[in-house]
Amino acid sequence: MDFTLMKEYMDHLTSWRMPGNSIRVYKDNELVFKYSSGYANVEKGIKMQGDELLNIYSCSKVMTVVAALQLYEQGKFLLSDLLSNYIPEYEKMYVRKGGEIVEAKNRLRMKHLFTMTAGFDYNMNTPSHKKARELTNGNMDTLTVAKCYASEPLHFEPGEGWSYSLCHDVLAAAVEAISGMKFRDYVKKNILEPLGMNETYYHINPEIESRMAELYEYDDGDNSDFVTKQIRSSNGEGVWKNVDKYTPYILGPEYDSGGAGITTSVGDYSLFAAALANGGTGINGERILCPQTVELLRTNQLEQKHMAGFNWRQLEGYGYGLGVRTMVDKAKAGFLGKYSEFGWGGAAGATILVDPDEHLAMFYAHHMLNPFEEYYQVRLRNVLYTSLAR
Repeated sequence: MDFTLMKEYMDHLTSWRMPGNSIRVYKDNELVFKYSSGYANVEKGIKMQGDELLNIYSCSKVMTVVAALQLYEQGKFLLSDLLSNYIPEYEKMYVRKGGEIVEAKNRLRMKHLFTMTAGFDYNMNTPSHKKARELTNGNMDTLTVAKCYASEPLHFEPGEGWSYSLCHDVLAAAVEAISGMKFRDYVKKNILEPLGMNETYYHINPEIESRMAELYEYDDGDNSDFVTKQIRSSNGEGVWKNVDKYTPYILGPEYDSGGAGITTSVGDYSLFAAALANGGTGINGERILCPQTVELLRTNQLEQKHMAGFNWRQLEGYGYGLGVRTMVDKAKAGFLGKYSEFGWGGAAGATILVDPDEHLAMFYAHHMLNPFEEYYQVRLRNVLYTSLAR
């Protein structure tokens, strides 16, 4: 293997539009490549190293579904179980149909949370969220928020469509209800500590913030009214603007967002990716999932009726498993890797790739909203497999 091409591609991205990026690649349980390019803080001239902390947003979802699947392995629930078995507020749901709100015919099941087929949306400023804020005096604990959210009408019958939504935030609440632990505590005990992950957090405090890379948003000029501090991007075509590192997806001090809550380093989160690539066993020998559960995780769950919602360009040729993209059509994707590849991405440019058949894991991140996923993700995956073949 030869990663010269990957270095060149990483440098291309930072000379193009990304302020800085970092990557770790594990193969056969060994760290075979790490590299960083560009800046963690452009204004101060601080280089990207790979140990700075980043908001990984929706890459958090992969850890959430793994946490839930641990309980599934233990027989604590079935995918076909009603969600109301664990959060009773979801017993009777309502759905929007033809301008009316009517009682849903389909029951909401645990599988619908994993597969984004529950009928939720990603609105985090609903009447139910306002009610939860009042009930908790602004603390917004995960389970109370999910209980209140049950009052929101669904956008389609459970199981009948696909919509990127708050499903994994509600799944984190289900983990709390089933395990009897706060979600952050459950994850720390059952995933982070076993894998030796010491730099992964669900909440930012001043100490953590001081170690974070600057969070930027690429601005091509359309949103210039919102720019507080402009730095001309390296290609001169747009600007990077500084963005508040306190993510809006964390609703309060007690809210552990299963969908977008994690702050971590590239080095730390790559240990999680490496464990999944090794059938659920970390590089230190600690197991967090069984191989057959990893296989279930990456198995496509979508039917034709779901595909209208699952239509992102960077996911052409992919299906969706229990919370991850999963390769189903290499020709359609133009993909140079294996059918065994799966993963997901985040709003500021993080992306996790796992290939258990190849014992391959990659975690890449830049720290820029409006991250150009359509441009960099497919190219990045292809460059990875090309580098391994050289």
